[in-house]
Parts: sequence; structure tokens; C-alpha cells
Amino acid sequence: YVGRMLDQLQLLGLAENTLVIFTSDNGPHGESGHNLARFRPAGPLTGIKRSLTDGGIRVPAIAWWPGRVTAGSESNHVAYFGDWFATAAELARAQVPDGLDSISFAPTLRGDPAGQQPHEFLYWEFHERGFQQAALYQGRWKGLRAHGPDEPVRLYDLHQDIGEQNDLAGQHPEIARVIADYLN
Repeated sequence: YVGRMLDQLQLLGLAENTLVIFTSDNGPHGESGHNLARFRPAGPLTGIKRSLTDGGIRVPAIAWWPGRVTAGSESNHVAYFGDWFATAAELARAQVPDGLDSISFAPTLRGDPAGQQPHEFLYWEFHERGFQQAALYQGRWKGLRAHGPDEPVRLYDLHQDIGEQNDLAGQHPEIARVIADYLN
């Protein structure tokens, strides 16, 4: 149906003025007897929906906007759903309220990585299976903590370890401390 919708936008002459985004709100799930071994839906990532490892929270986004988003282009920019607010506001030439935790990724859509402002931190918290926190620092360092602020932070370098297998907190205590301070 997505293809039909895109065809209709073309037919009506609206394609160049319409940004279409296809994404998800979480990683694969194990509900309703879903077979996670089939097709390996998380790929090399660890975890599923409701976990704070990247298998639970990292999702792709596909943008289609003829004449604006270059077909076949890719970006490693890290954004979250809250960034849609600032992005939509910028594209509509509307004012973004002060104090909003939202950064427009319109520069990324336009193919201008140098003009893209990154997040210093992104934060997640879940309480469904006990208290869990995660923070992504500088788009590279991922800190995970479960069971409250007295627990140590596990640290992963997502540029080198996308599967979050090697805890580097002992090797990079200064980065683990920055993330722990942020989580507190």
C-alpha cells in the first residue's frame, strides 16, 4: 500500500511537496508467538521491544521526498521521535518553542551532514521489567543501568560493538562517569 500511496502522490502532482517517512517505534517483538529466529529481525543488534539495548530501540527510517531527499542516500545521524517536532516545524517554517528537547534533522534529509546538529545525549527509561535506564552519549557511547542509581553503568562503544557485547566501563571510566552523572 505504501507504493500505491506514492504512486497517487505522483499522479496528483503532490510528490515534490510531500515528505513521506516510513519507520517504527521499537525493534522487533516476541509477542503473540512471533518467531524471532525467523529472518533474524534485529540483525546483529541485541534485544527486542521493551529492552534498552539497540535491538529494542534502534529502528531504521526511510524518507521519500522527490527532488529533496536523494534516492539511495544513507545517513548515520542518530535521532529520536521527539526530533520530528523540530523537523516538521523547520520544514513548515514555524517557530519551535524554547526548552524543547527536539533537534531538527531537516539538514540530514537535505543531504547536508555538516549542517546537522547532533544530540549530546539521548535518554531512555523503562519500568515494565524493573527500573532500567540508557543514555547515548555523543552518538557513540551507550550506557546502560538497571535497578536504580546505585548500580554501575555498563558502557558500550556502538561504533565498534553494535551488538553491545563488550562492557568497556573499566577501560573508559571517565566516559562511564559522564553517563552515570547524566543518568542521575
